[in-house]
Amino acid sequence: MEWLNAIVQGTLLGGLYALFAAGLSLIFGVMRLVNIAHGDLIILAAYLGLSVTAVLGIHPLMALLLVVPAMGLIGYALQRGILNQTLGDDLLPPLLVTFGLSVILQNGLLEIYTADPQKMDAGVLETASFDVAGLTVGMLPVLTFAMAVAVIWGLQWTFYRTSLGRAFRAVSDNQDIAQLMGLNRRHIFGLAMALALAVTAIAGILLGIRTSFDPSVGGGRLIFGFEAVIIGGLGNLWGTLAGGVILGVAQTIGAKIDPGWQVLSGHIVFLLILAVRPRGLFPRISG
Repeated sequence: MEWLNAIVQGTLLGGLYALFAAGLSLIFGVMRLVNIAHGDLIILAAYLGLSVTAVLGIHPLMALLLVVPAMGLIGYALQRGILNQTLGDDLLPPLLVTFGLSVILQNGLLEIYTADPQKMDAGVLETASFDVAGLTVGMLPVLTFAMAVAVIWGLQWTFYRTSLGRAFRAVSDNQDIAQLMGLNRRHIFGLAMALALAVTAIAGILLGIRTSFDPSVGGGRLIFGFEAVIIGGLGNLWGTLAGGVILGVAQTIGAKIDPGWQVLSGHIVFLLILAVRPRGLFPRISG
């Protein structure tokens, strides 16, 4: 029963990792951009949620109504103002720019919020739980996993059922032909980044409710997001959820064996999958 509990808790933890990874997968799938600042943007969203709840006195989940559109606007402005200028055949310029953005975000947050760990207060939601087949399951992890499924379903539906999704796929397949057909690729890229950072906002708020955070922890969230994307397969949103679950289960089983192995076991499973399936378990596009 204890091992089954570890698997269930790891599966639910995978929902949070899938939210970390969904924005990365979306950005890479549309514009082949590897965003080194993604983890720091998650922490930025958490701090924005903290500020909104402190100023307005509302529940952290209600802060999503303000933080999600705010991060979407930040994403659009970031893409149109900076990142679009770096896109091209050479992958190095966007990597360097997003690395610089990561450093700026960390130092900016450090100046504004200090290095003291912070956490959002979600009241009884943090400790509420229910029993299923002899297992005690927390309400917050279940809510996080449900939101991850809803977000990925929404992204998948947007990609394959809307005109915006067709525009995403068109510029992803061939930017020049899409431009000739009347699509403004810079605007489309801006919308893709806005959508990715809106998802990042959800991940940041849920992270801030679940655990404490400070300006330096973005790098760890970026690694977990990358691992979930690579395990699941580049460009496959449902694969991203599967990758997050595999990573989460690996960590909880590792922690069950020895608490010091929690993070290490996730990295080992990632490397094993990468060695056997370099393009991930369910790839949709080539790297």
